[in-house]
This record gives sequence, structure tokens and C-alpha cells, in this order.
Amino acid sequence: MLCVLSILSPVAVLAAKAPAKAAPAKAHAAKAKPKPKPTPNAHDKKSVTHHSITINGTRIQYTATAGTIVLSNAKHQPEASIFYVAYTKDGVPANQRPVTFIYNGGPGCASSPLHMLGFGPRKIVIANAAPNAGAPAKIVDNPDTLLDASDLVFIDAPGTGYSRLFPKTNPKTIYGIDQDAAAFAQFIRRYITYNNRWNSPKYLFGESYGTPRSAALVDRLLNQDTIAMNGVILLSSVLDFDTIAPGPGNDLPYITYLPTEAATHWYHEKASSRGSLQAVVAKARAFANGPYASALLQGSRLPHDQFVSIAKQLASLTGVSEKYAEQSNLRMQPQRFEKQLMREEGLQTGRLDARYTGYDEDQIGDSAEFDPSDSYTSPVLQSGFISYVRNELNWKSKAAYPQCNFKVNGQWDYTRKNVWNWLAPTTSGDLQDAMTQNPKMRVFVGAGYFDMATPFGAAEWTFSHLGLQPALQSHFAIHYYHSGHMVYLNPTSHAHLHNDVAHFIETTDGQ
Repeated sequence: MLCVLSILSPVAVLAAKAPAKAAPAKAHAAKAKPKPKPTPNAHDKKSVTHHSITINGTRIQYTATAGTIVLSNAKHQPEASIFYVAYTKDGVPANQRPVTFIYNGGPGCASSPLHMLGFGPRKIVIANAAPNAGAPAKIVDNPDTLLDASDLVFIDAPGTGYSRLFPKTNPKTIYGIDQDAAAFAQFIRRYITYNNRWNSPKYLFGESYGTPRSAALVDRLLNQDTIAMNGVILLSSVLDFDTIAPGPGNDLPYITYLPTEAATHWYHEKASSRGSLQAVVAKARAFANGPYASALLQGSRLPHDQFVSIAKQLASLTGVSEKYAEQSNLRMQPQRFEKQLMREEGLQTGRLDARYTGYDEDQIGDSAEFDPSDSYTSPVLQSGFISYVRNELNWKSKAAYPQCNFKVNGQWDYTRKNVWNWLAPTTSGDLQDAMTQNPKMRVFVGAGYFDMATPFGAAEWTFSHLGLQPALQSHFAIHYYHSGHMVYLNPTSHAHLHNDVAHFIETTDGQ
């Protein structure tokens, strides 16, 4: 499971579908003894190995450290053992080498996609926008690793991957927006202390739920730990959850999703008469932010002739029928669009990446039954990652490695003590605060045109409403890619993303 970021309601945000319960055992069957759960080690552990890679003709010698760092509570009692993999370039003084902390979202998902499909020095080869077998995974040197620009620390969030809570730890102290930011802050503080990286240029790199984590984390690090980041990299961003949670009283997501739906229609229609992707997106954006937004704002007061006109334009841009646009009351739920666009072909489009298509399980259903962009990639990632850490990094663990832990996701606490928002959680204020107090910091925002989980329109809305002073408006930039939520699944976009992020680091590291 690559990522489970989803919105079901303003209250139960990001909840994911739990696995089906197993059938009860027969009454006469012997009771199986419960297997003992592995207890995390209360001491830090690590496995150190040495490697090399050639990037653009330059040979880089590097050290890989797979290990754990134990987090403690206010009483100095161990709370969690956090698994990480760090890659550091050999022979470079620490204060001359940037270090980037990288993590996934969920909440409740491990960093393995960013690690082994994205930016680590070794990668798993996968088919682009097509099914992959689960095994064997082919592992090769990664030409798009960010090791050429920065040392890298991939972090599994508490309760994901090989990171574990200790038995006496109350999950409520870890699983929540502010609790999670506190845990990550403690990890980063301990990592830079243990590894003499206090004077290194520092970056946060979060994907999906990792982006609101980054906003809360960068502000906490600055104000409570006196640690200033040189930059923050937000990939597939959502800081204001009301931008992606459609429902009664909240029409904003229908506006933010529309350009992505138009891009998806363009991709699957492949009709040259529709023009370039950028032209289609520009037309959809203008319609979404203008006539469409105005129509939704009027609600049931919208005159019928305008209703019909808007439905016609909506159908033309997104590829659904005019009748369907009207029946949806001009408001298509994202998961229904994923089902409706290619219904006649017996296909549904992906959620994390709408370039992927999968066969319908229920041809008359109203919504997509599964996400092919997840189902086609997660098994090979799991096979390759576990093989890699065991055989190349020499990290021998008998514990399971959940890519996404639905128990963590289901227990997540979205309430915040010092942030007021009736509708949905937000961390955009945290980022605004950090950018204002640290005007040297820059923010990189990466967005995929075909991301139906965190549409690029949501990032555009958030950053245009961040409330920054005019002098700070240039301190962030949004970059767009012909891919989905995991931009790196498209090899061409992967290379562009690497170059853009590497340039961002090189121009903001203060050297």
C-alpha cells in the first residue's frame, strides 16, 4: 500500500478501508496459541555498510546506515523505536554537506516508496502506468537519487515499517497531528546530535500526509527546538484538508479537483484536437475558478439556464456525459469520476495516479472499487524493499514491514490545541508562521497533473491563500509533472523532479 491519504468526512478525515475480518474458527477447533509480538529494543541499533554509485559520470562513495533511534517521553521512558536508513557521502565535512529528512504520509505509511521507487541510491524497476508482478523485483542503481545533492535520511513514522511503539506506550501520545510532529522533531534532534549534523544545511521532504507533517514540524523545530530549516520540499501536498473533502456545505473540492479531472480526460482520450495538456489545464482552471465557482456558490439559487450551461461545459472538460453532470448536481465525487470516465470500456482510473486503469469489479457500481495505481505497484515494492534491506544493508529483522498500517490511520487524532478550524484540519498556518519567522527558508511544491488524491488545484488554492507578506510570496514555487501522486512512477517526470529538487537544494544550502 503506497499511500492511504483519503477524506471521508470533515471529522473522520483520511480514514482508510480496513481489511476484511477473517471467518470465525469452528467451535471444536483447537485454540491456536497467540504468537508473541516482537518487542522493540530499548537501545539504538544500526547496521553500517559501504557502497558506491556513478551519477552522471561521477563516482560517489557512500555509507548506508540502517538503524533505529529510540524516542522517550517527558519522564525519559522509551516510547517508540524509529527505523531509518541514512545515506551519507564519504569524505565530505558534515557542515559542507546538506542532509534531507524524507518520509511518506498516510498517516500510517512507511517511507519505502520514496526510498526504493524515488530517491535512494538503489531503486526497484517498475512498469510505468502498467501492472507489475510481485516478484522477483529487479533492483538497480538509481540515476535519479538525490544523493548527488544531499545526504538522505529515510524515516518510517511510528507504527509503520520497522518502527514500533513500546508495549506501555499509549498510541494517543504519538498518533496525531501535533503528537506526530513532536515525535519527528525528537528524532531529527537526536539524529543530528548523534551524527554531528547540527551545522549542516537541513531540509524536510514529505509526500502526501508528509506535507502537513512538514508544515507542523518545520514550525515546531523552529519555535521549540531552535532548529531552522534551509528548505521544505512538499510532494503531492495538502495542508488545508477542506480543499479535498467535498460534502454538504463545502463546494471548494469540486473546484480544486476539476483541473485534474480535465487532465485525466485529456490523457485517456489522447485526441490531438484537444490541444496540449497545459492548454487543457489552463482552460479547466479558468472555468473552475470563474464560472464554475460562481455557479456552485449560488447553490440551489442558480438559474436553470445557467445550470444547463455549466453542466455542458463541465461534461466537455471532464469527459462525462451532460446528463451525468446534471444528475450529479454539478458536483462529482472524485471516486465517482474515477469510475465514470471509462465506464463504457469496463475500466476505472487510478486514484493515486489516474494514468493507471483497472478492470471493473462491479460494472454498475457508482464508485471505483480499488486503486490500480496502488495494487499494481505495492507488491513489487514490498518484495524488493525487504530483500534489499536484508541482503544489501544487512538489516536482519523478523518483524513484519507494513507499508501502511490501517490501525495507525484509524486512530489518528486530527484535533489541534492551538489551531482553530471548524471544518477540517489545517497546517497551512504553521507553514506561514515558519516562513515568516525564517525568511531565508524556501519551499518547493511538487504536483502531479494526474493526482486524484491530492489534486494540484488544492496546492494552488492553499498557497494563494497562505497570507504571506508580498516580500515572501516568491519564497515558494509550485512545479508540475506529467505524473500522479508518486511523481517518480513516471521515469521522465522522475528525472525532471530530481533535477528540480537538486537545484532547489543547491541554491538554498547557504554554502
